[in-house]
Amino acid sequence: MPTDDSSLSDGARMVANRLRKNVRRLASWRRRTGVTCYRLYDADLPEYAAAIDVYETLPPDTRLLVHVQEYQAPRHIPEETSARRFAEILDAVRAALPVAAGDLAVKTRARGKGGSKYGRLDARGRFVAVREGEVELEVNLFDYLDTGLFLDHRPIRRRIAAESAGKRFLNLFCYTGAATLHAAKGGARRTVSVDLSATYLDWAARNLGRSGLAGSRHELVQDDVMRWIERHGDRYDLIFCDPPTFSNSKRADDFDVQRDHPALLRAAVARLAPGGLLLFSNNFRRFRLDEAAISAFATVQEISADTLDPDFERNPRIHRTWEVRQR
Repeated sequence: MPTDDSSLSDGARMVANRLRKNVRRLASWRRRTGVTCYRLYDADLPEYAAAIDVYETLPPDTRLLVHVQEYQAPRHIPEETSARRFAEILDAVRAALPVAAGDLAVKTRARGKGGSKYGRLDARGRFVAVREGEVELEVNLFDYLDTGLFLDHRPIRRRIAAESAGKRFLNLFCYTGAATLHAAKGGARRTVSVDLSATYLDWAARNLGRSGLAGSRHELVQDDVMRWIERHGDRYDLIFCDPPTFSNSKRADDFDVQRDHPALLRAAVARLAPGGLLLFSNNFRRFRLDEAAISAFATVQEISADTLDPDFERNPRIHRTWEVRQR
């Protein structure tokens, strides 16, 4: 629960004030749009480098859950300085937001000889239900690095919902199926969602059931996306493809989005029905679209600026997105 700022350090007080300012700044947009899960802070003060996301759970047990994820500090910053600043961020969250101690999820970076990576995560098995637009879905802020809902893709999912009526929708690297939920709720006559992870597909199945969308029209496929799409012959009116930056698995070939995206897009475009649209997105900061290779089989138009809601406007490189159509 919020505490008196008098006990805060100067740094924590600055962060707390920024959190309160952002709450006010986003309030009218959130009321207008009904957004209940959003990014509140994204390294607004560069020396206090973290992302802070807020999730409001569904009734009857409506709660405010907060997810704080530490960013990697530059190498010249001493480890003790980074640790102190992150502790100040947590103090600021507790001071500025009405979050109970058990509802604060913290992802810190463990430093050592292997470099900086995220430390051991909790294993609480705590899934909670949230709403996005017309769908309900589960998130888990504690057990995984990601929560089950990529908040920055909210505008893309909104577009998918608006354009799916009567269409065949394909979701590649579907994760927990959030985009599929929006397509199905938007009236898609068929959806197919492909991912290699059984954990995420089980999660997607629960999400479909929670929104009353389970059934034979909504197919979940556990497979390597590249292998599946190359041997699969059906056509789709709308495809969403959001691949990981890197992926390696004993059950699939290694994937590198920079190296492999031309082959991925060629295979995906081949699955488009006449007049169909592929929305391609990724969050690799150094990504360069190979326009020369792709121009042989498709036309592309970047729409990244149109896929950012107000809570992500501070970080326009959070992802990049293109419309891809058959040539």
